[in-house]
Amino acid sequence: MSQEHTADGSGTPGPAARTAVTAADVELAVRTAVGTLTGALTADWSVPAGELAWDCWETVEHAADALFGYATQLAPARPPLDGYLPYRWQRERPDGPANVLYVDRAAGPAGLLRTLEAGGGLLAAVVRTAAPQVRAFHSYGVSDPEGFAAMGVVETLVHTHDAASGLGLPWSPPAGLCDRALARLFPEAPAGAGRWPTLLWATGRAALPGHPRRTFEHWHSAPLTEPNDGQNHGN
Repeated sequence: MSQEHTADGSGTPGPAARTAVTAADVELAVRTAVGTLTGALTADWSVPAGELAWDCWETVEHAADALFGYATQLAPARPPLDGYLPYRWQRERPDGPANVLYVDRAAGPAGLLRTLEAGGGLLAAVVRTAAPQVRAFHSYGVSDPEGFAAMGVVETLVHTHDAASGLGLPWSPPAGLCDRALARLFPEAPAGAGRWPTLLWATGRAALPGHPRRTFEHWHSAPLTEPNDGQNHGN
């Protein structure tokens, strides 16, 4: 976010100065990701996804699972405030992601990308219809609909980065989308660098000039006007 759009001139956006993350941002993130990943439908998706211990299939599958999970966490008439919905989380292999949702590999990458689209559609629909005062549990802090939208955007963008790295695809999402997600979930992020490189830095995937690479621990799930009391349980 540029200096003139900060709350106090320090380069740190304030809640009133930033642009909110919306359901349309979730749709944009997923649409852009699918557009890029469609360029590798005939590739081998069992190769490692960038620096992750997961392969490219598992990484996109995890992103689809996260979108589905965020939507269903927020959807009940009384969303849970003290834990996740009681799905059965499991790993298909010891180093793989713990998911609720798994995709039949016989469907191929095109089928996998449809599940990513479906997860994004579900989350966008729930965010669009949920009242702003609704709150639901996340291990990084009880969050609101905007927070879940921002989390869905970040999961989609950074895991597309991971998969695109393994598949040899170029990937550079819209700067404005990255900026809105950063301002909501990483208010501590430096303002002087490009917004996509800064999001990679914030999630522990890259260094920035003057800012060494960091180990990702958590983001600020709670509304920025509320304390963030979440713990680090992985993302």
